[in-house]
Order: sequence, then structure tokens, then C-alpha cells
Amino acid sequence: MATRPIHMTAAGRAALEAELDHLENVRRPEIVARIASTRSEGDLSENAGYHQAREDQSHVEGRVNEIKALLQNAVIIEEGAPDGIARLGARVVVEDEFGQSTFLIVGPTEVDPTSGRISAQSPIGSALIGARKGDVVKASTPAGEMAMKVVEVS
Repeated sequence: MATRPIHMTAAGRAALEAELDHLENVRRPEIVARIASTRSEGDLSENAGYHQAREDQSHVEGRVNEIKALLQNAVIIEEGAPDGIARLGARVVVEDEFGQSTFLIVGPTEVDPTSGRISAQSPIGSALIGARKGDVVKASTPAGEMAMKVVEVS
């Protein structure tokens, strides 16, 4: 099966690496200790603590595997747009009927709309890709059609 590249910034990769380190070196040992402790309490069939620890272990192992797959397929994108064309890694200031907003266009693993990090695959992100200062772009959002004027691309 072919794998698709996962686009992310260097900061996004560092955050995933830090999370992986925490899961492998802190959470895993904590859970293993909980399993050992609850196992020593006797009958496992009615031991809620044991079953919760095993469930936590399953979640941690799933996330570890997910992060490893993301990192294995990571393609680092450079932040910025020196040529003034919006792309992955570009910071774009737009103006619409509600005022100005600033977006950083990122890959799907780094999306955080509350801090202005939007995916290139989102309606607004895909509308902004290729735009330059002064362009008016339209995005079809769940709230309806949205027109934005590009104020700055950096």
C-alpha cells in the first residue's frame, strides 16, 4: 500500500516527537505499573482498575503507532511565502465583512482554528492557495459563501 506524504511544519514535527517521547517514556511505564499493581489485587474479571489500565494502554499504544506513521511519512514545509503567493506554510491576512483575520496554512495534522492554523484542504485554506495580495477569493463554508480580500501574504 502506498503512503501519502504528511505535510507539516518543523514545529509540528517537533511537537509530535515530544508527544511520542512523553507517551513512550512517561505514560507507558505509568500504565505498566498500574497493570502490575492491579493484577496483584487478585480476581481480574471484576477488577475495574485493571480493565481501565488495559484500556488506557490500548489508547496509548494506538496513539504511539499513529504518531510513528505520521513521522515516517512527514514532509517538512517551510514557513513563509517569499514570492507573495499563498501556499502551505504561508501566513495570510484576509479582510471580510467581519474584519481582518490571519491564517497560517498548514497540513491536516497541525490544524487549530482557534490559533488561526487552517488546513490547506479546508474550504478557506483551499480558496487561499495560490492567492496574492489584493486578490479576492471565495470559499464555500458550512455557513455559506464567503468572500475575502487578501491583505498580505508572508
